[in-house]
Amino acid sequence: MFDLDAHLRLHTESLKLSAKRSEVLARNLANAETPNYKAVDFDFQQALAAATGADRSISGAALRLATTRSGHTGGSASAADSPVDASLALNEREVRMPSLDGNTVDVQMEQAAFAQNAVRYQASLNFVNSQLRGLMTAITGQ
Repeated sequence: MFDLDAHLRLHTESLKLSAKRSEVLARNLANAETPNYKAVDFDFQQALAAATGADRSISGAALRLATTRSGHTGGSASAADSPVDASLALNEREVRMPSLDGNTVDVQMEQAAFAQNAVRYQASLNFVNSQLRGLMTAITGQ
C-alpha cells in the first residue's frame, strides 16, 4: 500500500517550518525600531531533522533496527512524536553591530534570511505539486 504521508513528509514538514520561520523573521523586522528587542531565529535544518525523525530514510519510510532477542529495542520514532512547534528552539541572533538602544535586529540580514526562506518554501511547494501531479497522472492513466 502506498503511504502518501510518508512519501511527502519531508516537504510537508519543510513547508510548515518555513511558514513558522517566516513568522519569526517578520516579527524581527517588525521590531527593528523597538528598544532592547533581541532578534531571534532557529536552525532550520536541525528543526527539520527533529520534525521528520533523524532515523528516517530519504523516502520518508522509518528505518527499523533488526532485533535478535526479545530484550532488544526495536527503536523507531514517529514524526507525530515531535510536532513542529516542539522542535523549535528560538535562539538570539549573533550581534554584529548592536545599536545604542539595545536592539539587535539587522534589517538587511533579516530581509536576506526572509528571501532565502521564501525560496525554500517555494521549492518545497513546487516539489509537492509535481509529486501530486505525477500521482494524478498515474491514477487517471493519461
